[in-house]
Parts: sequence; structure tokens; C-alpha cells
Amino acid sequence: MRTYGYYPGCSQFSSAEEYGDSAVKVAEALGLRLEPLPDWSCCGASSAHMTNHLLSVSLPARNLARARERGGDLVVVCAACYHNLKSAQKALLEDEALASRVEKIIGSNPRFRGRIVHLLDVIYEEVGVEALRERVVNPLRGLEPVSYYGCLMARPPEMMEGDNPDNPRRMDELLAALAAEVKPWSYKTDCCGGSLSLTRADVVVGMVNRLFEAAEEAGADSLVTACPMCLANLEMRQREGKLRFAHEHDLPVFFFTELIGLALGMEEAEAWFSKHLLDPRPLLWRKGVATGSVRGLPGSGTVKARR
Repeated sequence: MRTYGYYPGCSQFSSAEEYGDSAVKVAEALGLRLEPLPDWSCCGASSAHMTNHLLSVSLPARNLARARERGGDLVVVCAACYHNLKSAQKALLEDEALASRVEKIIGSNPRFRGRIVHLLDVIYEEVGVEALRERVVNPLRGLEPVSYYGCLMARPPEMMEGDNPDNPRRMDELLAALAAEVKPWSYKTDCCGGSLSLTRADVVVGMVNRLFEAAEEAGADSLVTACPMCLANLEMRQREGKLRFAHEHDLPVFFFTELIGLALGMEEAEAWFSKHLLDPRPLLWRKGVATGSVRGLPGSGTVKARR
């Protein structure tokens, strides 16, 4: 089993606990051990860069220093954390004056030269599409999702790596390996408005529901993402759209790791799905892809409070 340094990020222990748990357990099931960085701390997403540039570099730099001490590559699951860490790494390695200043602030060397990689890319590159397909025991046939990468995993293209920034395909291919019928659409990397979620909710509701309209036009029954901020925003604002604007959208949102775990037959999937604001289990039950205790009532998208 190959071991990676792992930066969990704050949301994996709070608003996206199901993402953190499914990421670690799915990785282990695929032969990848995620070893959390010792004494890791918040990377500043998504408010630090709006407050102070030095702060926005210093917060992730503290974790880069821990990664440097550990050695090897660093795996991240949150798209915002991934973007922050890579952005800080680039700034620190290109600007020695900044790196020296940050080193004095955090008290350790932040010049991490290893690779910072998203778990999606690790699974795609290290496990592979065909090997993943061979491990599927519960094919997700009948599920018709669209892949939603959001704006942070692909931009800026000169800093990101691995996938096509204009038309990323890796999540699509992984979901197809699970036998899901992935729908093509043109909104894979459009912003959901997550950074404005608290300050301009009126704007964000429109942005989110435009995404759901586009997904429905593509024939999708759900969205799949790798960003906890995107998932929370999509679920919360779809709910608000229903209550305030009588929008009829009723599409659950999944983390890609949850669907991999479901396809691998992992019983933990029930606990993951139960934490969603929009319960995805009725959809899975109707599609006939639920296993074990993953059961839902007729209908779809039951709105409930996050636990």
C-alpha cells in the first residue's frame, strides 16, 4: 500500500465530514494510504485572500512547511485547499523575499518542492480507470450524473495540472468506470458563487440554479463534485431556490468519493449519504443502485437539516 502525505482541510471535519471519511476509506480500499500531516492547520480558504495577501500565503505556508519536513507528495481533497496550497507554493518558490518573510512569521521553512495533487488525480493516475472498473461490485447503471469540477480545480491553467482546463475529463472517466451514464455538458468549470454565498445570496441563488437548469437540459439526474464548498452551496441554494423562487430543480449532489465507495460495495455509504442537505438515497433507490442499508423513500431530493 502506497502512503501519501495528506492535508485533510477543515471542512472534512465539519460541513463535509462525509467527504473526508469517504476519501480516506475509498483511498484505502484502492491501496492508497492517506497519512495526515502532523499539526496541520487551516489554509485560509476562502476568506484570507480577501483580507491580506501575506496572510493568504502564510496560512497555507505553515502546512507546506509540514509537508516539506515529511517529504514526498501531498494529497488534498478540498478544491479550495488544493488551490490555496498550490498558489502559495508557486508564490513562495518564485519569490525568495516573500519566502524569507513568511519563514520568519511561521518559524519554519515553507519551500515545499514536492507535488501537490488532488485525490481525484491520484486515483486516476495511480489506480487507473481500468483497475477501478475491475473492482466495481455494485455498478451504478442507470445513474445519469454530470461532473462538476467548479472553478478552483482547473484555474489558472498554468498552475494546475493533470486535466484539460477547458474540458476536464478525469472525473467523467472515473464515473464511467463505475458504469454511471455520465452526461456531457458545458458547465463543468463554471463558478457556483461559493465565495459570495454569505454576502450576496441573491446572486448566488441565480448562479446555482442556472447550473441545475443546464444539468437538467443535459439529461442529468444528479451532479458530482470534488469540492466541499461547491456541494454545500449547490445543496443549500437549490433548497433556497425551491422555497423562495419556486424552482422545480430536484437534483442530488454527490462527492465523487461517495459514488466510488458505493460502487465498491462499501457499507459506510449509508452514513455518508445521510449527512446531505438534499438526501440522495431516494434517487439511488429508484435507480436500483443502492446496496446494503442505503435505502430511501419514493421520490427524490428530500430536504432536511445537515447533522
